[in-house]
Amino acid sequence: MDIMPAPATKTGAPFWRITVPELLQRLESTPDGLSSVEAAARLARFGPNLIHGERKKALVLQFIAKFKNPLVIVLLTASALSAVTGDATSFIIIGTIVLISVTLDFVQEYRAGQAADHLRQSVAVRAQVLRDGTSRPIPLAELVPGDVALLAAGDLIPCDGRVLEAQDFFVNQSLLTGEAFPVEKSAAANVNETEVLAAGNTVLLGTSVVSGSARVMMCRTGQDTELGEIAETLLTKPPPTAFEEGTHRFGLLIMRMTMLLVLFVLLVNAYFHRPWLESFLFAVALAVGLTPELLPMVVSVTLARGALRMAAHKVIVKRLASIHNLGSMDVFCTDKTGTLTEARIHLERHLDPLGKESQRVLELAYFNSFFETGLKSTLDDAILEHTEIDASRWEKVDEVPFDFERRRISVLLGSTTDRLLVVKGAPEDILRLSVSYVREGEAQPHPLDEAARRSINAQFEALSREGFRVLGIASRQVGKEHVHAVVGDEAELVFAGFAAFLDPPKESAKAALAGLDADRVAVKIITGDNELVTQHIFAKLGLTVTGVLTGAEIQQLDDSALAVRAEQVNLFCRVAPAQKNRVILALKRRGHVVGYLGDGINDAPSLHSADVGISVDSAVDVAKAAADMILLEQDLGVLHAGVLEGRRTFGNIMKYIMMGTSSNFGNMFSMAGASLFLPFLPMLPVQILLNNLLYDFSELPIPLDRVDDDYLSHPRHWDMKFIRNFMLIVGPVSSVFDFLTFYVMLKLFHAGEALFHTGWFIESMATQVLVIFVIRTRKNPFQSRPNPWLIVCSLTVVAVAALVPFTPVGKGLGFVAPPAFFFLILTAMLVTYLFAVEGMKRWFFRRFYTE
Repeated sequence: MDIMPAPATKTGAPFWRITVPELLQRLESTPDGLSSVEAAARLARFGPNLIHGERKKALVLQFIAKFKNPLVIVLLTASALSAVTGDATSFIIIGTIVLISVTLDFVQEYRAGQAADHLRQSVAVRAQVLRDGTSRPIPLAELVPGDVALLAAGDLIPCDGRVLEAQDFFVNQSLLTGEAFPVEKSAAANVNETEVLAAGNTVLLGTSVVSGSARVMMCRTGQDTELGEIAETLLTKPPPTAFEEGTHRFGLLIMRMTMLLVLFVLLVNAYFHRPWLESFLFAVALAVGLTPELLPMVVSVTLARGALRMAAHKVIVKRLASIHNLGSMDVFCTDKTGTLTEARIHLERHLDPLGKESQRVLELAYFNSFFETGLKSTLDDAILEHTEIDASRWEKVDEVPFDFERRRISVLLGSTTDRLLVVKGAPEDILRLSVSYVREGEAQPHPLDEAARRSINAQFEALSREGFRVLGIASRQVGKEHVHAVVGDEAELVFAGFAAFLDPPKESAKAALAGLDADRVAVKIITGDNELVTQHIFAKLGLTVTGVLTGAEIQQLDDSALAVRAEQVNLFCRVAPAQKNRVILALKRRGHVVGYLGDGINDAPSLHSADVGISVDSAVDVAKAAADMILLEQDLGVLHAGVLEGRRTFGNIMKYIMMGTSSNFGNMFSMAGASLFLPFLPMLPVQILLNNLLYDFSELPIPLDRVDDDYLSHPRHWDMKFIRNFMLIVGPVSSVFDFLTFYVMLKLFHAGEALFHTGWFIESMATQVLVIFVIRTRKNPFQSRPNPWLIVCSLTVVAVAALVPFTPVGKGLGFVAPPAFFFLILTAMLVTYLFAVEGMKRWFFRRFYTE
């Protein structure tokens, strides 16, 4: 079959201003969507449904970008100058070493990125799309113009589209319009609107469904959407994370040290009138040796491996940097349903205002949940289990969707004889709107006077103390002429009673909470439920309540006062969505790293605001899109494992940094100092580069290394003061032994230039590489087992460094074979050096960083 090319989507009148038949003709589609073959052809033509900034560079461009490193450019330029001046050997060797180093970095980082992308795809948001006449989940990136999507409450709008059918379909457009309240969309809306944002028949990418359902024709995708056109203003780069700020500050620290040493070397060599090209190459090589150029690769690989290990614990990481934030988290905020409780909610009791079992309450609750078209909650599911209720005599007329400010939902029902508004929601709000109540078995309502209100409130509080989650149920008779339900109709209600639900605490939650507390993560509950129910759950889990703050009290506090109170209490009850966000921001202002677990439509702002947003695989699309991590199991035990993995990942990154700022820095400092008194360069530029390449190779297994249990005992953060102090205290130990090596080579072996270079190259490699076994743990090195690959790589690199001078390659690099006695001296010096570093390390942690 020949495939007709898909039509352009921006020719003629805008898609929201033409009739549906004209739109179907323009898009060459049908109300039942496209075939898979046609969709594939359109995807090839229009490209993926991605907005500007989300597309990846071609692989070759990613590789070339690695050469944009200023030091790499300077090094290649300097080696090219060597070739011009006749030193082709240096040009070839330096160019080869740089190419190997850059390729190694690229390959490792690319593989890590691929692994992370694969995990992200496993939890990618999908849309229900009609393909080949059947509904199937399709990744948002694969949608094309002409597709028909089936949307429901909680879904993200995947493209710009035209509503074909809708039922009580309300959309949140705040990202594009700034309007906080949802807007109703329908197929019959006015087609004469000049502005797309005002069109009532149109939905746009970047918005989300609040309630109802719809069938929508996708008209514009990717960069052609309204969001794509204004992406530069809306999709601004988010502020740097704590992890990104840490790496940036570390980079600045190293850059300052590098510039100082390089300038010092250049001045010294100029003073002694040494050859300018050789001196320049030495200074550049010294800069390369000082720069932790493998840090991006080590970070990427370590984070990717952390993501893979977390996936094994059923935590999928969408943004790699959030692994560090999870390890740094010291406050964890969550709702209790499904996290502390089983989320297997049962409707246990349905009571009239006097506490008697009431069939009428059950019927009204069932009618409300049955005819509701918004996102059904677990409470609705529990109500709908009562299939013995017959709703056939009623038909739905209209609905006032649930929202988190009103905390209730109303459905208007009609029968052959009358019309009834049924309201279900927070008991205190339903009672406030009621003017009378009805007892079980009685048809005539009674006035809801103060005495009756006190009695009903006492009944509500008694249920809450027993751990029941409670909904208020009410109704109101309206006239036959009532064809639309509005918020104003929720007044003068007849209170029917309570629906009481039980959601038992999770067995696993108690152990997980104890583990989080032992690892210094404070758990705070932020819930819409009342404080009595939440305190009951806390007691069942053996937790201590440090304080309670209600939504009404939060409303009375300014931001500074809330920050103080939020730190003191661990229960936030009856809170609105905006108040959840205020609590999280208040905790962050107090210097806490905050995690937030949410799965509802109203949780997206809080997930964005938290340092690490966490959702679950069963969450609505809006929550999953906003989250940094997705839990495949709604279990705090899974999250606790993720926290420890985050700390383990950061621990391995810090090992590389401590290596680079101690022995590596010490050796480069020694090279700079040696140029003051040596009549020749302490090491040739190409030898420094080989030293650096071998050293980097020895560090590749660091992402696989084990991390001590005591390191995982509390949150970890970037600490520039710690890094600087460690460099200044432990680094000089390396320099002392370097200068001892200089003395041995010059006085004991009477070394000339080639033998001096050889001896120091071997000693430098051995001390730099083997010190990892001392630095990788705060304990005795013999009490902490390193990863076998780290042992193998480190010993292999030291062996290669010792053997290179005996090979033809070594001769080409300017090395000579050292005498056998040298290795005996080297072994004694190396053992002494490792003991000295161990002693200095213990003194450093005991003096400055006791835990």
